[in-house]
Amino acid sequence: MAKDGPNWDGLLKWSIANSDGTRPTRNLSEEDKRWFMEAMQSQTVDVIKRMKEITMVMQTPEQVLEAQGVTAADIEDMLDELQEHVESIDMANDLHSIGGLVPLLGYLKNSHANIRAKAAEVVSTIVQNNPRSQQLVMEANGLEPLLSNFASDPDVTVRIKALGAISSLIRHNKPGIAAFRLANGYAALRDAVGADSTRFQRKALNLIQYLLHENHSDCNVVKELGLPRVMLHLASSEDAEVREAALRGLLELARDKTGGSNGGLGEEDEKLKQILEDRIKGISLMSPEDLGATREERQLVDCLWSTCYKEPSSLREKGLLSLPGEDDPPPDVASKHFEPPLRGWAANHTGDSKPRVKKQEAPLLLGPIPPN
Repeated sequence: MAKDGPNWDGLLKWSIANSDGTRPTRNLSEEDKRWFMEAMQSQTVDVIKRMKEITMVMQTPEQVLEAQGVTAADIEDMLDELQEHVESIDMANDLHSIGGLVPLLGYLKNSHANIRAKAAEVVSTIVQNNPRSQQLVMEANGLEPLLSNFASDPDVTVRIKALGAISSLIRHNKPGIAAFRLANGYAALRDAVGADSTRFQRKALNLIQYLLHENHSDCNVVKELGLPRVMLHLASSEDAEVREAALRGLLELARDKTGGSNGGLGEEDEKLKQILEDRIKGISLMSPEDLGATREERQLVDCLWSTCYKEPSSLREKGLLSLPGEDDPPPDVASKHFEPPLRGWAANHTGDSKPRVKKQEAPLLLGPIPPN
């Protein structure tokens, strides 16, 4: 539905012909001005106008659109365009003003899985780091269909996209977090970390870690649901990002002081110790190339060990916690090419040790000394 992109050939040729330096400047004729303005306007998209047009389509019943030949793929393309527009926070907030937010949330219940997934993506873009739109979506009961899709949609992609939107909606949003808890969101997270999709597992683990970091009292809820056991299992996953996400969640549990000496881990302590020992052994056998890609995992393993057992892990003794060069600043590849002229001039004159301003000497007095 959106244009493929502006074609600037005519404007470019016109600009070159009128500013190549081979002829004196001249005043544009009215005809030239009119042509130029029409050319510019033809390539300019009125974003608000387009969003209103998209809103009108979203407000049209699905059967009416189908009767007019509009397909599910057309709707997906339209939502793609809408997502580009609402990347601007101002446009995201304006969507509600023009009546587009509610029908967009309605697409979360669409009969086509791809549309449900795409609608969740757009919602995620709208609310990300945007408190105003977070509030508007909460007031429009947008969390309810997202939670429903996350917990029980038959399509795993829809569930993953819904989880992504929920994460963006409740981040730094206390009412959203409270509503998520009341809606039994942690139970849905438990199901997600037990799914076969590593992408689903990663997103769920990352949200668990964030929620525990924000409120350690939730560690008790997580423990009651048996999530530590699942997280311990995933700490040995073949997927590196899943392992790291599980270790981050376990670290939050270990730091919780309400669950005894080992925080929220309790009776899982021995199993955790075995897993950490196995990870240390696996890290010790890695090639230098593989070690470079496990920096965060190495730090997480050592931090967990130190938190739980009050001593540094053997990764420190083996010199594997911080590899040579890892803490060095990145090479300066830009300064010599993008050095400001004044700074460059100053650098070229640093070897000149002579002062630029000579110390003034006492003036030589000529003639007789003036009388007292």
